[in-house]
Amino acid sequence: MIRFAKTFGILAASAAATATLAFGGTAALAQNDGFNFPQDINFLAQADPNVRRATARVNGNIITGTDVDHRVALIVAANNAPIPPEEMARLRLQVLRNLIDETLQVQEAAAQNMTVTAEEVDQSYTRFALERFERGPEQMDAYLESIGSSPRTLKRQIQGELAWDRLLRRNIAPFVNVSTEEVSEIYDRLMAARGQYEYRIGEIYLSATPATRDAVLANAQQIVTQLRQGGSFVAYARQFSEASTAVVGGDLGWIRLEQLQNPTLEAAARELQPGQLAGPIEIPGGFSLLLLIDRRQIGMADPRDAVLSLTQVSIDFPPGLPESEAALRAQQFANMVSTINGCGDAEAKAASIGAEVISNDDIAVRALPDALQNVMLELNVGEATPPFGDLQQGVRVLILCGRDDPAQMAGPSFDEILTTTENERINRRAQRYLRDLRRDAVIEYN
Repeated sequence: MIRFAKTFGILAASAAATATLAFGGTAALAQNDGFNFPQDINFLAQADPNVRRATARVNGNIITGTDVDHRVALIVAANNAPIPPEEMARLRLQVLRNLIDETLQVQEAAAQNMTVTAEEVDQSYTRFALERFERGPEQMDAYLESIGSSPRTLKRQIQGELAWDRLLRRNIAPFVNVSTEEVSEIYDRLMAARGQYEYRIGEIYLSATPATRDAVLANAQQIVTQLRQGGSFVAYARQFSEASTAVVGGDLGWIRLEQLQNPTLEAAARELQPGQLAGPIEIPGGFSLLLLIDRRQIGMADPRDAVLSLTQVSIDFPPGLPESEAALRAQQFANMVSTINGCGDAEAKAASIGAEVISNDDIAVRALPDALQNVMLELNVGEATPPFGDLQQGVRVLILCGRDDPAQMAGPSFDEILTTTENERINRRAQRYLRDLRRDAVIEYN
């Protein structure tokens, strides 16, 4: 399956930090970065803050305002929540940074005779449309145009991802070595921790220097605000995270907290419940946002992996039914449910009041809504949940007809630990690689 994302620079963050100095007058820079800045910053010329064009030329390749518009439209569509006007300008700057990095990655791949062909991009585009949207390429084209984007912008993102993945596979991955002894040591620690928790965590990492710290922190806080308002963590990780996990939406997979290799991150993650977000968390080199996707015990079966046989009994209320009558029918339904003796008795009892019965023998507990999971785990075979629903939509119950408990888990394998450790080291080298590409680039802004 095609993976989308990029690692992104901090050019816009640097510009934002400079703007802060310009408007703030005097700023004390308590840092040891070798630049020897004066205490009073006086610019010889001031750019007009009302004139800003989101275009650039990167080593001769042009990024247009339309490129930025189309990429922004992709993010807005994936965000599932409106983006405030004051955030849009910041988002456009971040998107421009993303496009610059993509361009550098594509150029580097071409310079090393690893050009991504149009045919490869088209194949990945088709596969992505079918797997993620269940659409053919023509339907995907129409959808992108309907949201104000274009097939070209998504294909450009695919090209950048394929190029970067190709570069990392040849220039970095072969030179990352993890010894058998290292993996064995981690494995032994994990086995000693059997029964303790491991975590599936999503991350968004934004790099920062002392000079850009405040601007990057502000960007991270804006991302947190959007996520708390319903934005997609996966979408933001793909677009803005500078970690290698950006290609999989920031998903670190199942890890022990010590594998984060940072006490601050460990402490923050330990306090989270599934679905909760932490950050921005300042760490050496930048800021991290963490999302706890799930949690389980090492080497122990997770009850939520049990597969259930369920029967649903429901009754709907026709539109316009008076609330008093709906309440009466809901009470009759509850009384009927209390007399059901197991799934074999449900059909006949439901028919007595015109309720509908649906059965399913293959539902995992974790596939149910969160509010139902704990309830189902407490039921014995033949018991029903309390009625749920409302007087407008109707009410229903679930009856537990059977449960197949999950097998005991052995914990992460040797190969899984090896892969996780290798990916962490590849990630660190990839960040340095991209920084070098930015440093050597000739970038002209219009």
